[in-house]
Amino acid sequence: MFELLFCSVLTILPDFLYRRYGQGKRIGHEITLYSVWYELRYGIVTCLMLTVALITLVFYFHPTATSAVSAFRTIAILPEGSGRVAETYVPVGLEYDVKAGDPIFKLDSSRQQAAVGTARQQVAELQGEIALATGELAVATAQVEQAQAALKQAQDEFDTRQELFTRNASAVSVRDVEKLQTTVEAMTGAMKATEANRDLAETKINVFLPEKLKSAQARLAEAEVELAKTTVYAGVDGTVSQFVLRPGDIVNPIMRPAGILIPKDAQNERLIAGFGQIEAQVLKVGMVAEAFCGAQPFTIIPLVITEVQTQIASGQVAAGGQLVDTSQTVRPASITAVLEPIYKDGLKRLPPGAVCSVNAYTSNHDRLSSGEPLGTGEFIYLHAIDAVGLVHAMLLRVQALLYPVQTLVLSGH
Repeated sequence: MFELLFCSVLTILPDFLYRRYGQGKRIGHEITLYSVWYELRYGIVTCLMLTVALITLVFYFHPTATSAVSAFRTIAILPEGSGRVAETYVPVGLEYDVKAGDPIFKLDSSRQQAAVGTARQQVAELQGEIALATGELAVATAQVEQAQAALKQAQDEFDTRQELFTRNASAVSVRDVEKLQTTVEAMTGAMKATEANRDLAETKINVFLPEKLKSAQARLAEAEVELAKTTVYAGVDGTVSQFVLRPGDIVNPIMRPAGILIPKDAQNERLIAGFGQIEAQVLKVGMVAEAFCGAQPFTIIPLVITEVQTQIASGQVAAGGQLVDTSQTVRPASITAVLEPIYKDGLKRLPPGAVCSVNAYTSNHDRLSSGEPLGTGEFIYLHAIDAVGLVHAMLLRVQALLYPVQTLVLSGH
């Protein structure tokens, strides 16, 4: 309607002024309800053509998205395993603020506590074995010293008898020398055996038992981790919503989440808007936009497009039991664009999840001011594109003014 009124001022009004003052035709005499079409045919036809062209120009170069949403991220509150709820730390309600690290609920942990107790007992047993092996090492060391003393005594006795036998063969018998030599060899073997026992004890203390202790400690740590998993904590600062768990409920990470955690840093950051596919060549990163949201009446929020998704959702193909049939895509999907506020905290007052209408505006200012040689027609055309954006901005503001009346009065709510 606004475009029609604007175009009529440029077409029908000049035609009427010419007929009235140039040709002397008067309303109610020469220009009547039956002859107005014939008398003002040039202005009416031109008005209709200009109106259609203006509407096309406005909505193509300054696209509108009526399905913009104040998107926010949610985190499902899930344990890493299923179990029965033993205790809850968050009251039942729609919203409850939590800090990172705050406990939310706890599952029954009797099995995990038993595993921790068993692992701790194994660690204690290995520590006792290390203490016992230390005592065995002391015994083995003393036995080595005893064997060394006995060997030294036998070796001295053998050397003395060997020397006497060498000087005077009749003083010592050959049998005594051979007997002492056998004793020395036996003592040598006994000393090596005791040294081997000592080395074995050292290996148990320094290598075998410490490794077993590390394995037991690792199992203890694993059991403690499993025990800690029975308590679910908030990973980030945020708001817990839809939390209805009570002690005795069964929670399964696949079948039933415990609730929703909405991070504080994931709210009031951006709008996600869906534009028509005809705008694929117009939407660009950096375009200035404006949004009107019903949850924040009488307010226009300045935005900027920060990302335009290059893929259209309706074309995605997923593995399935049937071949893709393109005829099943009844309506074309939209082009998704991400918009962020130009000014800091521009979306702070907007409730997350609010639905908005967004206007994006094409700007040729950089091209016009770049010094690039342009023809006269192109120069006027680019200026006209930028100028008609004002029409769309006015329509958005009229919509913002009429929305409360339309919603609260005309809709009967």
